[in-house]
Amino acid sequence: MKINLAKSSGFCFGVKRAIKIAFETAENEARVYMLGDIVHNEDVVNEIRDAGLKKIKRLSKGKGRALLIRAHGAPAKVIDKARSLGYKIVDATCPMVKEIHKLAIEWEKKGYTIIIVGDKKHDEVQGIIGQLKGSAIVIDTKKDMPLRAIKRIKKAVVVVQSTQNGEKVLEIVSILKQHIKELKFFNTICNPTRTKQNEIRSMPRHNEAVVIIGSKTSANTKRLYEISKALNKKTYWIQSKKGIKSDWFKGVKRIGVMAGASTPDYTTDDIIGYIRDNFN
Repeated sequence: MKINLAKSSGFCFGVKRAIKIAFETAENEARVYMLGDIVHNEDVVNEIRDAGLKKIKRLSKGKGRALLIRAHGAPAKVIDKARSLGYKIVDATCPMVKEIHKLAIEWEKKGYTIIIVGDKKHDEVQGIIGQLKGSAIVIDTKKDMPLRAIKRIKKAVVVVQSTQNGEKVLEIVSILKQHIKELKFFNTICNPTRTKQNEIRSMPRHNEAVVIIGSKTSANTKRLYEISKALNKKTYWIQSKKGIKSDWFKGVKRIGVMAGASTPDYTTDDIIGYIRDNFN
């Protein structure tokens, strides 16, 4: 059996940076808190917790405390409230997500309606919405487009959650162009996501089975799975070796492996080692 690990597998720049900032903050600050998980991966979350960072559901008195803003970013009002309560803000927002914030703020000031292509409940999307003074339209899929509201828009700017499926985004934008006279589109899918998606469009064609590694809460991993599954039915999505089933690799000689942008290398190495030891 040959196991082919994708070149773009594993952590992206934004995740590496956020984790580095988290550990450095834990060393330098006595009490560090986060509103939610730093990235969408349980193994990383456990590491961060063991380093001393605490996850909280709501803000309280912040004197002598640091609040770490996660890789996905946060609404402006959350950061403002934290500062007013006395928290020291440590911003680990991915720089590429910050660029989306800047675009949304800039074009809203110019009078454009902001349309976000992304998952409505995702932290990153909520963070983008939270930069705006007015409301934004969020589109998950072309099936769920609010066409009545869209047809009333005279001019709009489209930005994209950084981990979206590029092909599906272009389909949505194509429909928007039919209904909005003045439409500006900024394809803010980040480079690591594009690279991974390009590679996963090739991998299922050259391997009999494909294993996608990452948390079920990870948007970018979900996208990789969806793309691969559409090309190769023998695509499996697991978080750890515990998710592997014995009948997946019967008669399989070539397996492709891709890890999501928030999946640590040690998780991927553990799974590859397990497959080699048990299915060769």
